[in-house]
Amino acid sequence: MKRLRAFTRRNVLWVGLIAVLVPLLCLIGLQYYSLTKLETASKHEYSSKMDYLIIDVQNEVKYFYKNQANEALTTSSYALTEENLQTKKSLFGKCEVEGARKLFVTIFENDKKPRLYFYPPTDSPTTTQPTNEEVRAVNISTASYKKLQEEDSEIKPMITGYEHDVNNRMLLKPIVNSDKKIIGVTGMMLDIDYFKTVLLPRVIDNQLKKYYPDRARDRVIVEAFENKQKVYASQNAKGQNDKMEFWLPYFSNYSVSIRSKDMTAEQWARWNFKVNLAVSALLTLVLMGGIVLALKTAAREIKLSQMKADFVSNVSHELRTPLASIRVFGEFLKLGRVKDDEKIREYGNYIETESSRLTGLINNILDFSRIESGRKTYECERADLSTIVCDTLRTCDVQLRQNDFNVDIEKPLKAMSHVEIDTEAISQAFLNLVDNAVKYSGESKEIKVKLGQKEKQVFVSVTDFGVGIPHEEQSKIFEKFYRVSTGLVHDVKGSGLGLSLVKHIVESHRGKITIDSEIGKGSTFTIYLPAVDDPNADVSKADREEIRNEPGLELQYRR
Repeated sequence: MKRLRAFTRRNVLWVGLIAVLVPLLCLIGLQYYSLTKLETASKHEYSSKMDYLIIDVQNEVKYFYKNQANEALTTSSYALTEENLQTKKSLFGKCEVEGARKLFVTIFENDKKPRLYFYPPTDSPTTTQPTNEEVRAVNISTASYKKLQEEDSEIKPMITGYEHDVNNRMLLKPIVNSDKKIIGVTGMMLDIDYFKTVLLPRVIDNQLKKYYPDRARDRVIVEAFENKQKVYASQNAKGQNDKMEFWLPYFSNYSVSIRSKDMTAEQWARWNFKVNLAVSALLTLVLMGGIVLALKTAAREIKLSQMKADFVSNVSHELRTPLASIRVFGEFLKLGRVKDDEKIREYGNYIETESSRLTGLINNILDFSRIESGRKTYECERADLSTIVCDTLRTCDVQLRQNDFNVDIEKPLKAMSHVEIDTEAISQAFLNLVDNAVKYSGESKEIKVKLGQKEKQVFVSVTDFGVGIPHEEQSKIFEKFYRVSTGLVHDVKGSGLGLSLVKHIVESHRGKITIDSEIGKGSTFTIYLPAVDDPNADVSKADREEIRNEPGLELQYRR
């Protein structure tokens, strides 16, 4: 159990990601399955909607004419007087009949020719003169009723349609007496122009508004045909090849069809499926991104917390070591146990070296605190980088000699350009690199410092020949509190702030720092700073001798 908890803490990002990813993938699978079912349902729903629209167009046409006929062709046998037949009085339920060309009444008499009267579909009380074709069409359409009258058959007064003469379509309703025997027929001749130009467009538009409101109406094309010749279209577009066609009641040579404008039912369902799947995938990716970011942040915070704990531990060790040395040598001097002047000077040098080391560590911590709070500022002035490097090396000469380190410094023959820098900050950055080289040199006691200039950049590099840094860790060593997790580098105590401060200082001076390292062969850190002038002058031999022979500075100088 302890191992499991430790593994979870070390791999909190992956554990959290797997814990979230597994149910999320299950959810995506279920969603995909649901979308495939929705695709099938959408296809049928799309097709069904088109079917229903056409069926409702049929029904509305049928109901319109049936309602007109039921209201208009309701005539009582008692109203068939000669006066009423001549004046249209009481013959029809309504005199204003929409969609009718003419109204008529046929009276059957035994062994006599039927009497036929025609009337306008308005409230005009007069009769109207029919054409021969109209008379013939009415006689043919009422012949079956005449036969029933002759046979003295009973009949129910129901509305029937007559379509055999396409130019004279009509609706008929028998007139029966109290014995339910037929004595005549009332009828209305349908106005075909009204049907094509008024009724049919109105009915189609009503159904489009019902099934496809607003902009969705443009998705389908409804067309009407007379003997396969188009007489109406809801919009001028070619559309898809998925036409559904139905014939209209009372107008057998007329049909209404519907088709998709841009996509068929299958295409629309597939498009809808893809859109829903894409949206689901996008939301899933956003959710996963948020979860990964949250887990990564949590893992980073845990790691940072551990790094801070390590920092406190390492800094405590770093502080105790020089303090212990100072205390021991101070007690020796205080108790008077050291009588030899040479030893006193040696102990004094140790105290001074450890004090400088302690001061540097404290300065690093204070500078880091100022950087974190945004209060760190730099006072730049024109300076010679080689002078700063040499002066800094002098301050740590005692520490280097105490640890038996040999520093090899290499300078160019020509004087380097000056740089615009905060001398104290650059000196601190360089000192951190030297301290870093001392810590990680391992058994090697050689440190190489090189000064030079490349075009408009002045550089100083510090090379050690020690343990080296793994390639995968090199991009992380400049992060605050970061310590290399494996290898010999990890075994060396440190605050984890030195290289982070170096990077901040160098970049604040518009420069850069690079690293070139190989495991077991050492590391080279190089600081590049922008040059501000180019004196292009040689370094004199006297200057080189002055540097080499400076008291207390045991350095090797070469070209």
